[in-house]
Amino acid sequence: MRYTNYRFDVPEEKIVRVIVDTDAKNEADDQFAIVQALLSPKFENVGFIAAHFGTDRFVDSMERSYQELCTIFDKMHMDKSVIFKGAPHGLVTKSEPVVSEGAELIVREAMKEDDRHLYVAFLGPLTDLAAAYLMEPRIAGRLTAIWIGGGRYPNGGPEYNLGNDIMAANVVFSSGIELWQVPKNVYEMIPVSFAELELKVAPYGEIGAYLLEQLNRHAHEPGPRKSPFRTGEAWVLGDNPAIGLILYEHRFCYDWVQAPLITSDMTYVQTGLNRPIRVYNSIDSRLILDDLFAKIALFAKKNG
Repeated sequence: MRYTNYRFDVPEEKIVRVIVDTDAKNEADDQFAIVQALLSPKFENVGFIAAHFGTDRFVDSMERSYQELCTIFDKMHMDKSVIFKGAPHGLVTKSEPVVSEGAELIVREAMKEDDRHLYVAFLGPLTDLAAAYLMEPRIAGRLTAIWIGGGRYPNGGPEYNLGNDIMAANVVFSSGIELWQVPKNVYEMIPVSFAELELKVAPYGEIGAYLLEQLNRHAHEPGPRKSPFRTGEAWVLGDNPAIGLILYEHRFCYDWVQAPLITSDMTYVQTGLNRPIRVYNSIDSRLILDDLFAKIALFAKKNG
């Protein structure tokens, strides 16, 4: 599925296949990244996978993510046949995959003979990628995975996406899969104010109104999961860098780091046994946010 209703054309050789794996109902920022992916003409969107976000808060967290994806697609009048269900929980052992529609999709697209490169963006845990790799290790040389997750280097530390499946992260880190990691200190580099969203997003169609409404609602939910960046007037769209890096690679904004072993407390331990991965140290928030705002406005203008 590819949205192309623009006055510019993407050169054929620049079009890439994209899968987005999202814990969409965990909070309220995945929704912005999903919309940006849907509206990017560089992307042949071959699948959106509903990811779990642990089972502590909700035993059916993956199903909640699936329903949220359906809600977004309905509001944008998009074809829901590209939505798939991922694993309902994290890995149980490091050698046994949690088989799901999502993991099967990753394997199928990775093994397909297609000249267009495959990117898989992970906005939550790495469960479905680890499962796909355990199902078919040959995918390792046939895709690029971009992960929003993990603590700051060199030491690591608590981080929500990582905490929902540390075992899966270790499977992926020890594999040969090309991995671009956007750790916590970098994905927090994309703050927005609610006033900015009211001006630049909410007026533009049903999806624009929904994006602000659901974020504002989530910001008022009670509970202990309050972070310093949630100031009352601002939020962080921390998942959009995964989409932004496919649009523009940020070639001078990353370091090559030896993939660490991750302990149960999410500390990074260098063993010298793993391969190098790309770890981003900054992102261009202006490019990513302005692109998001422009695409939402143009979509509303051209689609009533």
